[in-house]
Amino acid sequence: MTTVDQQKIRRRGTGLTAYDPTLAYDGYTLFAPMFGDGTVYLIDMQGRTVHTWRLPHPPGLYGYLLDNGHLFYSGKPQADLERLPPWQRGFKAGAAMEVDWHGRVLWEVRHPDHHHDARKLRNGHVILLCMEKMPRQLIPRVQGGLPGTEHGGEMYADYLVEMTTGGETVWQWHGYEHMDPAADRITPQDRREEWTHANTVAEMADGNLVLSFRNISTVVIVERASGRVIWKLGPPTLAQQHDPRPLANGNLLIFDNGTHRQDHPWPFSRVIEVDPRSSQTIWEYRDPSPISFFSPYISGAQRLANGNTLICEGCFGRMFEVTSAGEVVWEYISPHFGPSPRFGLNNFVFRAFRYSPAEIERARGA
Repeated sequence: MTTVDQQKIRRRGTGLTAYDPTLAYDGYTLFAPMFGDGTVYLIDMQGRTVHTWRLPHPPGLYGYLLDNGHLFYSGKPQADLERLPPWQRGFKAGAAMEVDWHGRVLWEVRHPDHHHDARKLRNGHVILLCMEKMPRQLIPRVQGGLPGTEHGGEMYADYLVEMTTGGETVWQWHGYEHMDPAADRITPQDRREEWTHANTVAEMADGNLVLSFRNISTVVIVERASGRVIWKLGPPTLAQQHDPRPLANGNLLIFDNGTHRQDHPWPFSRVIEVDPRSSQTIWEYRDPSPISFFSPYISGAQRLANGNTLICEGCFGRMFEVTSAGEVVWEYISPHFGPSPRFGLNNFVFRAFRYSPAEIERARGA
């Protein structure tokens, strides 16, 4: 038997691989290994672990710091894991919680249909991405996807649940009531088990919600008051994207994964900044050798205070920072590997976040 490590990423090397302290945004990077045991890591600019949180559930799928310094975390309770048949164990979540610096759980809510994403809203409530069976009469109207690949004749669609931190449901939004089965087509290569496959929900400055639907390569803005879809961006601009993140200037920063592009013969990932007022792309990062930067699933990006962008190339556990001119000034490869029935041994990171020293000091004292 060979002594060569059969995990390519680990064989090539992990940890800090690049750092320009004159151009990088000084701070600490937070991430949770997607198939880990529930440990959230905070590393410094040298790639050294300076703090960890040990949470009661494996990630479902990540955590981030709130303005009050506490950690907001989506977890995956190890029960009822087969409830969402299209993914089984892969992307199911089920719990959202707020914890302090020492990992003490301040509150926790659960929902059996929760998957992928959850956020704490400015009103103190929690918004959860959830999944449900679609009405059977709508299934024949949904276009695209591989014919005959419904789940036992059923299809699943996304819905939103707003809850108090005490677990009371106060608002819902059902995707199949507001999306267009004729226009919002499933990518031809995807299975028809799901229609939209949401991976992100985020609150905008005006209180409306932005959602990312991977299976239809579309980002939408939902008006909270009416539930109407008031803005939509789809292919060919987007190709199975993740993490549309509202910016202070009103634009959206989007990780465009690039799987099954309609306007290019081969896949590559990029990060784009889009102005929703014009639907124009006003900034883009792609690797100088485009095929060298590609994550078919997960991933995200964060605009930093100095104008740089922190990018999480999720399927390779790669977190890196680029300037507005596209120069890489910091790079770190997660050394934390875990097994997945679907993806094998991997170091997936769903999202990563950079925080300033002042923000971490606030978190320590919170």
